[in-house]
Amino acid sequence: MSGPEPVGGTDGDGGLVSATITIVGAGLGGLALARVLHMNGIDAVVYERESSRDARGQGGMLDLHSGTGQRALREAGLIDQFHAIARREGQDLRLLQPDGTLLLQEDTPDDAPLERPEVDRADLRNLLLDSLPERAVRWGRAFESADDGLLHFADGSSATYDLLVGADGADSRVRALLTDARPAHTGQNVVELGIPDVDRTHPDLAAMVGRGNYWVLGNGQSLSAQRNGDGRVRIYLSFNTAEDWFATSGIPFGDPAAARARLIDLFSGWDSRFTALIAACDDTVLPRSITALPVGLTWPSRPGVTLLGDAAHLMPPVGQGANMALLDGALLGLALAAHPDDFPAAVKEYEREMFARTSAVGRQSAYVQEILTSPDASRKMLAFFQPG
Repeated sequence: MSGPEPVGGTDGDGGLVSATITIVGAGLGGLALARVLHMNGIDAVVYERESSRDARGQGGMLDLHSGTGQRALREAGLIDQFHAIARREGQDLRLLQPDGTLLLQEDTPDDAPLERPEVDRADLRNLLLDSLPERAVRWGRAFESADDGLLHFADGSSATYDLLVGADGADSRVRALLTDARPAHTGQNVVELGIPDVDRTHPDLAAMVGRGNYWVLGNGQSLSAQRNGDGRVRIYLSFNTAEDWFATSGIPFGDPAAARARLIDLFSGWDSRFTALIAACDDTVLPRSITALPVGLTWPSRPGVTLLGDAAHLMPPVGQGANMALLDGALLGLALAAHPDDFPAAVKEYEREMFARTSAVGRQSAYVQEILTSPDASRKMLAFFQPG
């Protein structure tokens, strides 16, 4: 066991460590913070529990909004690079009822503004990673605890810090330093499936789903499909069920073929095109419980530690989480750049704005989640998209 990595000294690998700002978690928000700090001449180190950037899949598509996620990338000097990987056509939307009735179809013109383009999460993360110095991210460092300016990692190593930023997601360990709040189950459980290379393997289903998002909303359950930039269609089956449903449902998630058959049974009575989507999926079957933090969560500002992204304001997955995390990172970076000699003042400024912004967005996300899980969800969602 080596001693801690000292500020202004050398780490265990012999590299210079001049950073006093330590970020736990190499997700989008933590990387955006590191990038904005780097642009403003402030060093920071990101510690990530995963062993490398390719240690696991990063999930599906994200729609980045012009005033939030894209604003963050502008502040990070990466908007042109983002436009090069963004998928304008990913804004396409089809909304249907379980009997196959098409309620809404929005097709994006080729010259449409990039208001909410889609981007593969992995591509966006790689864009941020590639914008940082090589030693900015330390892989394979699982955060365990922090005390008196010292971080402790699962491998027995440690590091010093002046400001600790918890960007470590829904199950944040840093969060406990500021609040006792924990994510709670929302009453929704989701199973992710997927069809690889859909244009070649299932051109009929590819044409049905289209270029962007395909939503079928029923009473208590839904099916959504999302075209990814790599040719894969990710399919999400959502159920309004108890927290222990995965254990009690009888679905053999360890046996993909049997799990798909059981899931198809749960959609009996739906148009056969929708169950055909499930039947065409590969052996990826990923069950996920949906949790959220209390809307409007705050904490007394504490010198030396703060949170961003899902660690601070985990919301239902309705298109806001990544945007808020990116903007958190960018705005915290700008606040620290404006107060380089007064981190507590910068943190208070950041938290004041973040609490107000994310509380409003959290309320909106909860409202959308309520629509999605309500009886006659498809008609209510149509009214949401076409008010008046």
